[in-house]
Amino acid sequence: MSTAIVAFGGNALVTDAEHDSIPQQYDTVSRTVGPLIDMVEQGWKLVVSHGNGPQVGFILRRSELAQGEVDPVPVDYAVADTQGAIGYMFVKALRNELARRGLSRPVVALVTHSVVSVDDPAFTNPTKPVGSFLTEDRARALANSLCWTIAEDAGRGWRRTVASPRPTTILETDVIRQLLDGGAIVVAVGGGGIPVALEPDGTVVGVEAVVDKDIASGLLAHELGAELLLIPTGVARVAIGFGTPAETWLDTITVDQARDYIASGQFGKGSMEPKVEAVADFVATTPGSVGVIGAAEEIPAILAGTSGTRIVGDAPGPTNE
Repeated sequence: MSTAIVAFGGNALVTDAEHDSIPQQYDTVSRTVGPLIDMVEQGWKLVVSHGNGPQVGFILRRSELAQGEVDPVPVDYAVADTQGAIGYMFVKALRNELARRGLSRPVVALVTHSVVSVDDPAFTNPTKPVGSFLTEDRARALANSLCWTIAEDAGRGWRRTVASPRPTTILETDVIRQLLDGGAIVVAVGGGGIPVALEPDGTVVGVEAVVDKDIASGLLAHELGAELLLIPTGVARVAIGFGTPAETWLDTITVDQARDYIASGQFGKGSMEPKVEAVADFVATTPGSVGVIGAAEEIPAILAGTSGTRIVGDAPGPTNE
């Protein structure tokens, strides 16, 4: 039985500024789980991961607005809050879909920690977008009043940015493996995992940052020895020259090709680049694996090999359509 990690983005749960309430986010989650249960019925061991960029930003903003009444929420605790809330959404939606099909399967959302280094250069260059998309004027006003760092996010608007160190290991990998072997569907590394640093005596200390969920999901997939890393996103395939007359949609590429495209700046820093990087790293370090990036609504076609961009370790056939 093969293992798959399916990594949803936090932005995928917030379709636009008019649909960001918690009930609306749950409705979005509930529409995504059918293909996941299809995978389980096909025999896959399944880990579901999720981003939290908008949601952790919402928590931090609420904390800032309420700072005269209650103590502020540290970033690592905000990540933990999103693991609980979004994990609850996925567990409820997955359980309900199983029940509708007359199936019984344990579904578990696991609090997950990603180990990072406090010396990671990311702490001096905050690049991880969180929260809502804003106009440039609004973002700059908030940056001035609240000491935020901000950045333009892939042509979609301006957002707050926080540090995003690279994870070195996932603390709960062995537990996740045991749960999978026991037949459970596992929701894990939510929001990239709660960032922690390991002390010399083995204790952990929370770190105020947000780990990229694609990089963390790829790391977990490698540590589990998974056969598939699938990253659903808002487009059917990855493109080079995106938005230009030379735009080319990619079908199958090698790890080396993916890394060349990253080096030449073909992908958005806060959007597609970490997805391609995560899949390439996973495939390069995990023999016999494949990684795919594609549209969330096309998961069945992705599994059938007729949609998505596949990143493989060996030389493929044609690289575009």
